[in-house]
Amino acid sequence: MESWEKLGVFYLGREIDETGETGPTPLLYESKDLTTHAVALGMTGSGKTGLCLSLLEEAALDKIPGILIDPKGDLGNLMLTFPELRASDFRPWIDESEAMRKGLSPDEYAKKISTMWRNGLASWGEDGDRIRRLRESADVSIYTPGGSAGLQLRVLKSFEAPPPGANLTDEALRERVDGSVTSLLVLLGIDPDPVQSREYILMSNLLERAWREGRNLDLAGLIREVQQPPFDRVGILDLESFFPEKERFALAMRLNAVLASPGFAPWMEGEPLDVDALLRTPAGKPRLSILSIAHLDEKERMFFVTLLLHEMVSWMRRQGGTTSLRAILYMDEVFGYFPPSAEPPSKRPMLTLLKQARAYGLGVVLSTQNPVDLDYKGLSNTGTWFLGRLQTERDKKRVLDGLETVSATSGMSVDRGDLEKRLSGLKSREFLMHNVHDGAPVQFGTRWAMSYLRGPLTSAQISTLMKERKAAVAAGNAAAAAGSPGAAPVTRTGASATAVASRPVLPPGIEEAFLPSDGSGGDGPLIYRPALLAVASLHHANSPLAVEQWSEHARLAVMDGDPGANPWPGAQAVAFAAADLLPEPEGDGAYEPVPAGALKKTAYTTWKKSFASYLYRECALTLFRSRDPKAVARPDESEGAFRARVAQQLQEKKDLTLEKLRARYATKFERLQERIRRDEQRVGKEKEQQKQQKFQTAVSVGATVLGALFGRKASTVGRASTALRGAGRISREAGDVQRAMETLETNRAKLAELEIAL
Repeated sequence: MESWEKLGVFYLGREIDETGETGPTPLLYESKDLTTHAVALGMTGSGKTGLCLSLLEEAALDKIPGILIDPKGDLGNLMLTFPELRASDFRPWIDESEAMRKGLSPDEYAKKISTMWRNGLASWGEDGDRIRRLRESADVSIYTPGGSAGLQLRVLKSFEAPPPGANLTDEALRERVDGSVTSLLVLLGIDPDPVQSREYILMSNLLERAWREGRNLDLAGLIREVQQPPFDRVGILDLESFFPEKERFALAMRLNAVLASPGFAPWMEGEPLDVDALLRTPAGKPRLSILSIAHLDEKERMFFVTLLLHEMVSWMRRQGGTTSLRAILYMDEVFGYFPPSAEPPSKRPMLTLLKQARAYGLGVVLSTQNPVDLDYKGLSNTGTWFLGRLQTERDKKRVLDGLETVSATSGMSVDRGDLEKRLSGLKSREFLMHNVHDGAPVQFGTRWAMSYLRGPLTSAQISTLMKERKAAVAAGNAAAAAGSPGAAPVTRTGASATAVASRPVLPPGIEEAFLPSDGSGGDGPLIYRPALLAVASLHHANSPLAVEQWSEHARLAVMDGDPGANPWPGAQAVAFAAADLLPEPEGDGAYEPVPAGALKKTAYTTWKKSFASYLYRECALTLFRSRDPKAVARPDESEGAFRARVAQQLQEKKDLTLEKLRARYATKFERLQERIRRDEQRVGKEKEQQKQQKFQTAVSVGATVLGALFGRKASTVGRASTALRGAGRISREAGDVQRAMETLETNRAKLAELEIAL
């Protein structure tokens, strides 16, 4: 295993040494540092895309999920991962026009790219096995909201009332209302000013009222309520004075135009916009969900991004606090969505995430090539800055101003002159990392991305990549439709062989009620069919597992004949309130006969007992359990949600264990490093003494030779003796140097062993 394959760290490249070249030291970024967010800045050609995709690859390897907003189409490259690195793997994705410009056939160009990727990965210590682990660690999918190339997203799910277990505060509920209304008004081209806009105020009141009552509102329902609101005052003004009926009708027509537009149909189809589902599969496997919006116009992009950011804020508030990285929200080319002075609808929720998401383990990563178009006051909450080559001096100045703002907030000093000099010297694929968790900025070269960076994907290429996944979704939808409940006991139809006009008479003591018609069958006469309805409250309790849950269960058994002693195995599960039942029929209709067995009062006692037995057998509460860490799923918790919760506990346990481990080894490292420092000083000292001794001996030998030549015999003998003693001392000094070097190498080896042990 490579030295950089460690828990809780992202391998982003190698540090650049004092010579300006990429050295052997890997640049390892602590994953939990990302909870204080990051921003990547660099002009076209700086290598910013490669850096950000490498960061996302590392997150996927560490099983950290992410939602990735892709305005250009580059992020789909994360699906172009080929463990075997064959030319045939690359062939469908190469740019054939680029091959032609280089004078190569497509096959030759694919072979060249394959060789380049294999060699590039090897030069950074990577290979096909690491790519394979990347593919196994996370599911990668491309969504195209408002389009059909990738998976579709039904964005109007946000008009549904929050689930009963959401326990939203008033502030959180209003934020969710604000997100839904703001997004829709942006799509209509209406300024969603919370104070000045009558449209905003009216629609916010409608949504908030409906949600507090537990009612869902789709777009059609919202249009009806805009025309006829369920209240007659807004603030202290009557409704007509605040927003006259004629003008409300005009707003309803604009909303209806959206609903009726064929181009809006894709927004109402596909998977619901559910942050949990985008972050993990139903089985709990982490996902990188790429939300490609390159095919949308500016107004539609703002609509979707604003809606998504508000959904992220709502999801964030439902999570428990943590210091570990739970998930990543990445936005490529954030230009226009977080400007320094303007207030687009996307800015407020983005600012909320930057200020508050840290406490919930959500890391926000933003990327852009236009530094002057970012709100650096808002980015004062960003702990890590990745700075690449910048286009103009104005960009450089803006970045340095922003860094000074961030540093003043975090208490970290900045040497503006040094930073400016280093920024000016950056080459392609070189970045300066300013991390408030580190002592000083670090310059590094980015590693080779495991994904094939072929550039923006076309709609046709996205469709090809997602073909199998879309087919699986379609098959699942068809299976769900095939398994839907059968006919209700009250329908409209043209004929019934057994129906009679008279209403059956039941013996005393048998309760009778009627279900409202389901509207099927058109305008034919009502046909009432006899059915048994049983309702029970179940109590599941288990003290060792700390489980206690009450739940309501209702079954409807349509009686096509004698129901027998146990009619419940074939009964339908139904969900409706007692208020839905009618004491009398809706109107004139026909009635199918009640079986003779259902006219006996004693039969109902039998059915009651058999219903209890049926529920006991069929309605066991199945819970998922984890042995390490010890945890049990909540009764209302899906497998995926439970796996996500356990994964987060393991992430937190991992981070805590690493901190303890590093603390335990810290003293040993300090002691060895101090020894090595002293050994290096000793080697230097011994070498200097040896050098001086050589010089003195050389002088003595020279004087001896000169004395012999000029006849001074007595002094010559003395000097010869001194020279011989000097030669002996040289030998001893050489031995001292050798021993000092051996001691130094021994301690260096011990340090390496200690690093391996850690």
